[in-house]
Amino acid sequence: MGEPRNEPFEAVYVELDWYDGPRAGLADVDGVPHYFRAVHDYTRPNEPDDEYLVWPVGQQALSWEREQWDIFVRWNARYESGIADTDSHPGHGGVDTRYDELTTLLESHRAPPDGARRLRAEWRPLESPDRYSAGGPSYTVRWRLTH
Repeated sequence: MGEPRNEPFEAVYVELDWYDGPRAGLADVDGVPHYFRAVHDYTRPNEPDDEYLVWPVGQQALSWEREQWDIFVRWNARYESGIADTDSHPGHGGVDTRYDELTTLLESHRAPPDGARRLRAEWRPLESPDRYSAGGPSYTVRWRLTH
């Protein structure tokens, strides 16, 4: 297991997948925005569940991700207030034209490239009344080396 880093917890900008914890999204790694994707996929139970592939996100993709995140956050606020139902979730396709356009634009950016780094994540919740906000989900992350 990697040595804990003395780095502070860093911002998480976007949550793309959640299952028993963050599975994919965008977060700072050493102060630079990166994609992260969990290595453990629950079909291989012997893999550590805190290891992630991380790779830098370009400025254009970061802008698109944050735009799509904002669409989701606005939907989620309506959903949590009882105004919207799960059928209106923009990720279903055909619900929000711009969300769909962004999904297409982002598809190639969300795949880990050869050479993606493998790091372990330590997640820390933020004290926030909202699970999701325009600034990101309600947790931060600290990264450490895997070996």
